[in-house]
Amino acid sequence: MSNNVLTSISRFHLPFLALPFIFWAATALPFWRQPNKTKLLFYVHDYLTGHDASALTVAGKDGATTSILQFGTLLVVDDKVTEGPDPNSKEIGRAQGMYLNSQLDGKGLHMVFSVIFTQGEYKGSTLEIQGADLFAMKEREFSVVSGTGYFRFVRGYGIMTTEFLDVANLRGILKLDITVKHDYY
Repeated sequence: MSNNVLTSISRFHLPFLALPFIFWAATALPFWRQPNKTKLLFYVHDYLTGHDASALTVAGKDGATTSILQFGTLLVVDDKVTEGPDPNSKEIGRAQGMYLNSQLDGKGLHMVFSVIFTQGEYKGSTLEIQGADLFAMKEREFSVVSGTGYFRFVRGYGIMTTEFLDVANLRGILKLDITVKHDYY
């Protein structure tokens, strides 16, 4: 009889003894944890002309004089990234990389660039942007494929809208609204 009582007590207490282990596994193991979600909003100032030009055509049908609006043109950028759309808004980083006009009619770019945060909460971190920029559309969606620092193991997307565009002088301000999920240790 005492063996049956001991067995009954053990069966009754077993689930309670397992609770601390289940709690530890759910909170301590990385694959159980939900990733952090971060939303960002900033502006990229993309200027091909003027004293503050930040983009340069490096290759195309007519060499460096080719317009970015022509198929096959490659442009490198080192654009200012700010908190607001005003060119005098606080600079928080740089967008460095390239655009390639990859659409036969000249109305679409492929972009690959890094957003390098130089000021603020994310100083020293980067986001890696890649995707199509069909600039004739009001809103364009792109991928956030990687990152460093605070954004290590990032994945996400962004919506780009043109805040300002001067086609004649090839000067624009782009609004990037980004949502990413990532781990941060």
